[in-house]
Amino acid sequence: MERALFGADLTPRIVAVETDDTQATLFVRAESGATGILLVPFRPFVLLRERRELPGVETSETLEGVGYNYLVRFSGWRAYLEGRRILREERRDFLSYGSAAKQFLIGTGSTLFRDMAFGDIRRMQIDIETTALSPHAPDAQIFLIAASDNLGHEEILVGEERDLLEHLTRLVGEWDPDVIEGHNLYGFDLPWIRARAQVHGVSLLWGRERPQSEARAAISVGQERNCAIGANTRPFLPHYIWGRHIVDTLFQTQRFDLARGEISSYGLKECAVSYHIAEPNRVYLDRAEITEIYRTDPARVREYALGDVRETRRLAEVVCPTEFYQTQMVPDTYQSVAVTGSGEKINSIFVRAYLQSGYAIPRQQAPEAYGGGYTEMRVAGIIPRIVKADVESLYPSIMLTRGISSASDTLGLFLPMLRELTDRRLKAKAMAKRAPDGRRAAYWDGLQGSYKLLINSFYGYLGAPFYFNDYAAAGQVTEIGQGIVKGIAAEIEARGGRVIEIDTDGVYFQPPSDVEGADAEEAFVGTVGESLPEGIRLAFDGRYAVMLSLKAKNYILVNYDGKKIFRGSSLRSRADERFGRRFLTEAVDLLLADDRVALAALYQSLFDAIESRTLGIEQIARRERVTDKTFHSEAKRRSAQAMTGLKVGEYATLYQREDKSLAAANEYAHDEDVEYYQTKLYKFAQRLEAAIPDDFERLFPKPLTGARRKAKEDSRHQMNLFEL
Repeated sequence: MERALFGADLTPRIVAVETDDTQATLFVRAESGATGILLVPFRPFVLLRERRELPGVETSETLEGVGYNYLVRFSGWRAYLEGRRILREERRDFLSYGSAAKQFLIGTGSTLFRDMAFGDIRRMQIDIETTALSPHAPDAQIFLIAASDNLGHEEILVGEERDLLEHLTRLVGEWDPDVIEGHNLYGFDLPWIRARAQVHGVSLLWGRERPQSEARAAISVGQERNCAIGANTRPFLPHYIWGRHIVDTLFQTQRFDLARGEISSYGLKECAVSYHIAEPNRVYLDRAEITEIYRTDPARVREYALGDVRETRRLAEVVCPTEFYQTQMVPDTYQSVAVTGSGEKINSIFVRAYLQSGYAIPRQQAPEAYGGGYTEMRVAGIIPRIVKADVESLYPSIMLTRGISSASDTLGLFLPMLRELTDRRLKAKAMAKRAPDGRRAAYWDGLQGSYKLLINSFYGYLGAPFYFNDYAAAGQVTEIGQGIVKGIAAEIEARGGRVIEIDTDGVYFQPPSDVEGADAEEAFVGTVGESLPEGIRLAFDGRYAVMLSLKAKNYILVNYDGKKIFRGSSLRSRADERFGRRFLTEAVDLLLADDRVALAALYQSLFDAIESRTLGIEQIARRERVTDKTFHSEAKRRSAQAMTGLKVGEYATLYQREDKSLAAANEYAHDEDVEYYQTKLYKFAQRLEAAIPDDFERLFPKPLTGARRKAKEDSRHQMNLFEL
């Protein structure tokens, strides 16, 4: 099982893989800390559904089974690229991977970081301070660079910009990190560093063990790809460094927080506070004033920048271990695993296992509609004393207990793999409790967390466009799951509880009045769980002082210590204007305090500020990204006009003018569309309507629009003339 499912080549402590045309370079971190190099043959492959003679093929074989059953291995990467070009021109159906490192790992059964803990890798953090937001601005300059690593090195680089970049390049070579980390590293720091290095003619030779080619040793940029964040994706331009990984803690925090919903902003400072890793007496500075502060108090800016890299390092220790430990199982690079969705990770494991066993890869099934998880909001409003009961790994448990698998899995690996990961997770959880020290406890906890994410993705894999998918099986799982969770809700109500919300595998409820305190609540959940089928475990998953229930999957939980947990896009969305986010944040606090007078006053004050155009451009503008559709879609015509001169991937901060056009924030002339922004404010308020339906219109009067608004303005104008 170990050989088939989780790799054949068990070489330990590989920290990076790079490839030439015909060989792979394995960087191996010894326990002493030294980095060694292994050179091994590299033979990229393609899987076909029919035999086809291609140039540059070194070996070929027919695999057992149907689907992609003809495996060809090329003599090198150049031969592979030529073979792939021919197949594409002929419109052949084939399976291959564009990443050479992933090809090597799948083809050999290797994975990175075997027998290593997260603390064993060397991690370097980088943060830059600049004079402008764009590296192409006339006065653009990097005037300070902060760097640190997990071995205790810390440096603040100041001086001429060219010297800073050359010094940073030397540091990368001297500290020899396996991973380079930064917060918004892809979106800000690396583009800036590359652009300014180009201005000064500085070669950013950050590659490991300096390859013969300077171009290979330098930072390179790939094609735009997406970072998977749950069901959503975020596009970015990947950067690559020979022999090292790049990890952006901004993406990692968003992925880590997806199921937790603990933070509303993913800025570094906010994350540090939320995860309790901010330093005591941390220096905070307004980014818009940093350049000026540096002229008068450079020591304060240095302290601020040093705090940034320290917090980045600590944040990575919170949000990155799960992806690190998954890399020990998934045949891909750490940098790629950190942005890839769980379904693709499982897919890679399956493909590797089948190839290692000499079996064909099936074609994916055509999409079919099937039922999803059961969700229902039964009570809206502010409800005290809330308990959550959650079925542990509901869908995986159903698959294991009912034997539901993919019909395409001819080797029968699906359920054994799921069972193996489940067993490993239970063992890792037990080891974490028995660990003799914090380091080992963190290792085992990180490992069980990585297992959990993969385990919970098996169901989603069945119902997605992957090679071993099975829509009928996915539908069967959800149907059984719906019955189980409805049964839990019925059992809770039969025992005197009040169900507030049902969401796929969990139930929020108000316990009976005689069930008081955490112990009694947990015992109540245990009693409800006794009614479930064998193999389905109901867990006590938290207790809360208050729940603000608004609509299905959109609610706020308040812990007994006062901390709020937001769930759902209607209550927190980065796409919302700042004044809307501010309104919702303050309004929620007032709702929970039942201060309706202050709630109405908050709405009216913002309404009036919009009317008088005193809210400010920072509050009304929104950030929008330039995409391929920006300049080619009729729906994006207004945005395109406001984004003239920008490139795909860049961002613009826009607002709506009174004439309904969009304009850049730097063109603001107190000419915003008052009617539009007052209507937006009203729509923000509507997100809270379910909590106060009887009093909503009194607290949040609907703004006048169109002819009614014009008539009111004309009347006001006439009154002003009369007074004159």
